[in-house]
Amino acid sequence: MGPSLAFLLALLAAGAARAGDGHAGLKIAVRDSACLEGFVCVSTPNPSVIATPPAAAAAGAPAGAPDFASVRRAAADFHSGDAHLDAVFRNALLDAGKQASYAADGTVYVKTGDIPAEWLRDSSAQVRPYLFFAKKDPAVAALLRGVIERQARSLSRDPYANAFRADYSVWEEKFELDSLVDPITLAWTYWRATSDAGVFTPVVAAGFAAALQTMQAEQNHGTSPRGYKHRELKGNAVGPTGMIWSGFRPSDDACVYNYLIPSEMAAVVALGQLAQIEREVWHDDARAAAAETLREQVHRGIQTYGVVDDPKHGKIYAYEVDGLGRSLLMDDGNIPSLLSAPYLGYGTAADPVYQNTRRYLLSPDDPYYYQGKKGSGIGSPHTPKGYVWPLALLAQGLTASTPEERSRAQALLLASDPGDGRLHESFDPNDPKRFTRKDFGWPNSLMAEFVLASKGGSPPLPRGSTEGLTFPR
Repeated sequence: MGPSLAFLLALLAAGAARAGDGHAGLKIAVRDSACLEGFVCVSTPNPSVIATPPAAAAAGAPAGAPDFASVRRAAADFHSGDAHLDAVFRNALLDAGKQASYAADGTVYVKTGDIPAEWLRDSSAQVRPYLFFAKKDPAVAALLRGVIERQARSLSRDPYANAFRADYSVWEEKFELDSLVDPITLAWTYWRATSDAGVFTPVVAAGFAAALQTMQAEQNHGTSPRGYKHRELKGNAVGPTGMIWSGFRPSDDACVYNYLIPSEMAAVVALGQLAQIEREVWHDDARAAAAETLREQVHRGIQTYGVVDDPKHGKIYAYEVDGLGRSLLMDDGNIPSLLSAPYLGYGTAADPVYQNTRRYLLSPDDPYYYQGKKGSGIGSPHTPKGYVWPLALLAQGLTASTPEERSRAQALLLASDPGDGRLHESFDPNDPKRFTRKDFGWPNSLMAEFVLASKGGSPPLPRGSTEGLTFPR
């Protein structure tokens, strides 16, 4: 017999209460109920209407979702010969428009999905597929400029926060390095894709200055003027490395060791992009030099402290280090991840240390690599043990060196579909009808990017690089 209605309602109330804690929450299997953060979802023949947590009203999400003919036309015209892929791609491409809303101040607010707040990281990824259309569609370009402007305002308001409400109040203040760098990468990619330097307004300049200053301060966390603390952090000691301290991972889980190598990699790329913006658009050579110096210091720290010797795989990248000799070997399905390094623009897929790391990550040696009857891939300590993240499968496909590996990743992604034609946060590889997050925009947007770049005939989006940096081997 299934759980009682009273029990289900109690679970839903608990889930809504926990939603204010961001992506944290208890994982409980709930049958035919609202699938909120903190619950394992079970697909049923007649799923109920998704309940909106009470926090949604408090978030004050603006009305008016965008709708673009160019995007709808691309979705309708896509025909790969695989009806399942076509359906998943169409849902994925249109998802960003469903999550975005125009705000009264001219900016664009992008909620993460079934949690109504905007994560700086998630929103940067959620609108990336629209970059393919921005050069030819002024309305799409305007939407992206609105997203970038809002992110910059949020960075100026609190560079230590990772998620905000529509009124710019802080939803969650978990300091995650990628929350500073992803908006920079989005703005740089927009500029390179469209040649529209008008996106770099004084508001954006102020937000990016706040991001740079915060990264510089957190190179020496112990003496940082902010003195950032959070109830979930244990105050682990770190040594000076040139890298940037981070309190939390992209999963919103606390770091074990506070130099998070994948986010450091993303920072190296974004700092190079920021230096180019400063020099070519804002003509600020001093700030460009500061960004370049920080870029070189972080890269040197990664190569000095973030590469460890594994007895089976050789030299590999650690996931986290503390600069005092301790390291954590694993990967997490969220991006930035070690697996996604070439996609981020850090090094190349042919780099021997990356290749060794990739072999380690895609093997049972990685404690979060899971295998099941219908799939395999990297999961996360954030979700139930054994669950695979579609984001990790997308990172695998986007960094694959052969068409065969890309096809395998695509097949695994389609196999994760529980029947609604959408990708979710994580899924049980033995039974994809069991998954987390009923509505999670990020993997759907990345799926659209993956398909557009690999099968849609679109050239890849501009990407930053580590040009000019040395990889000692």
